[in-house]
Amino acid sequence: MIVDSFLNYLRYERGYSVHTVIAYERDLLQFKSYIEEYTENESFDCNLIDVDQIRNWMVYLLEQQMTAVSVNRKLSSLKSFFKYLQRQSVVDGNPLRFVVGPKKKRSLPCFVKEKEMEDLLDSADFQNDFEGLRDRLLLELLYETGIRRSELVALNHEDVDFSALLLKVNGKRNKQRLIPFADRLKEMMDVYIEAKEEQGLGGSGHFFVRKDGNPLSPYNVYYIVRKRLSDIPMLGKRSPHILRHSFATSMLNDGAELNAVKELLGHSSLASTSVYTHITFEELKKVYHAHPRAKK
Repeated sequence: MIVDSFLNYLRYERGYSVHTVIAYERDLLQFKSYIEEYTENESFDCNLIDVDQIRNWMVYLLEQQMTAVSVNRKLSSLKSFFKYLQRQSVVDGNPLRFVVGPKKKRSLPCFVKEKEMEDLLDSADFQNDFEGLRDRLLLELLYETGIRRSELVALNHEDVDFSALLLKVNGKRNKQRLIPFADRLKEMMDVYIEAKEEQGLGGSGHFFVRKDGNPLSPYNVYYIVRKRLSDIPMLGKRSPHILRHSFATSMLNDGAELNAVKELLGHSSLASTSVYTHITFEELKKVYHAHPRAKK
């Protein structure tokens, strides 16, 4: 059977894992069952399969409450299968050339509301020692600049321009950008650096370090943020990236231009930043629906 031939090709020529081959087999057999049961094809003849049958199969899967991600994966299996059939001259054309999978539903990023973030950062829960000062500055920096966890971990003392109030950040694909920060954040940095020097850790090298002088690891940053954000009830996720989302949302809520936020975040595409406009719109809808007339 041609399906078996295709699976052997994946297994022995392409070197796919057993798990992957089983997934392909399951997808193709499911499609074969659909064709035999729900179409007028008397048998699973690949030359008789057309675009409409494939699209109807996708609709059938979605009606079975299958997610768009799963449907697209099955569609990918089918596309690979028909490409193989073309190379083997089993079929003349490929009915999947013009088939587009269902769009994935993009969930809105989780973020911390401004009031909750202010209450957390202004609380007296931070100790006035080296680690307490470091942890509070770390949270402030993530929230007030929107830098990524990896960018914060890689930050060196020479990357901080105290006179110009700018951070030099190395982002994805080693793309550099400058991020401004405020006087208040500079004052917190000065206090942290002083505490760092009192610990005998010097004022060069990695900006954020542990008590032993070694740089903070990505996990250290995650642990610190998660621990602090646990004080905020009803927060869906607790990670450094949530503070990046919160930065972008706060900027747009307070009137910043979308393109400016894109540059600050280091996004290569405006589409990546525009998701935050949906958050602000959802917030506006909540405010409107609080109106007594909207409740009726």
